[in-house]
Amino acid sequence: MQRQSVPAAKVAPALVTDAASDTRETLQGPQASDDAASYRVWHKTDNAGGPVGKYLVDEQGRAVWLVDPGINGIHTQRPDGSHVRKYDAPKAVLVSYLIKGILQGELPWALVIAGAMIALVLEMAGIASLAFAVGLYLPLSTSAPILFGGLVRAWSDRRNQPADHGHGVLLASGYIAGGALAGIVIAIAAGVMAPLDAALGAWAGSHNPLFDGPASDALSVLPFAAIALVLMVESRRE
Repeated sequence: MQRQSVPAAKVAPALVTDAASDTRETLQGPQASDDAASYRVWHKTDNAGGPVGKYLVDEQGRAVWLVDPGINGIHTQRPDGSHVRKYDAPKAVLVSYLIKGILQGELPWALVIAGAMIALVLEMAGIASLAFAVGLYLPLSTSAPILFGGLVRAWSDRRNQPADHGHGVLLASGYIAGGALAGIVIAIAAGVMAPLDAALGAWAGSHNPLFDGPASDALSVLPFAAIALVLMVESRRE
């Protein structure tokens, strides 16, 4: 994963601690050539004076760098202006919020209870509360394809006997596995083979109208529609 270190003064000015461990680390990746010093590691667990996270501190306890992870990181630029690709993990973030809230006693129980009451009402109305909740916390870019997949499944069930097996379900399962594998390959390329990933991105931006450009969003609907059409055709064979 492409993690990078952000100057601590940018996010937490004058942050000092005496709780840093004896574990030492240096900067990684392209930033290592700019600062070869070795720093003590401090895992900050509260929001006092600066955001929660992993800091690299000097011998006097001053936070020099904030280590921004490649997954769920929020800083997409290094100090020299170069771009860093980040990846989202919304489910992991949701679980971490719950765990941290329970352990630190800061979980907003009023919201949790309100959500449970809403889920109860949805179930009583015959609406799947889990699907509703997933649509709430997942970004629209993720939940929209789920919606279209559900529409294809509803269309298939109207034409055929509803079933949890068959050509359509098997193909959809393959879509899920293929998407997961592709995500792993892309993440490895971005984290381990950054120059190759940058070169491929630059080439795609110049030659692939589906990847970048004024009409890229509209054109990307075409392969998505083709995939959905194949799924619809296969589901009719059940």
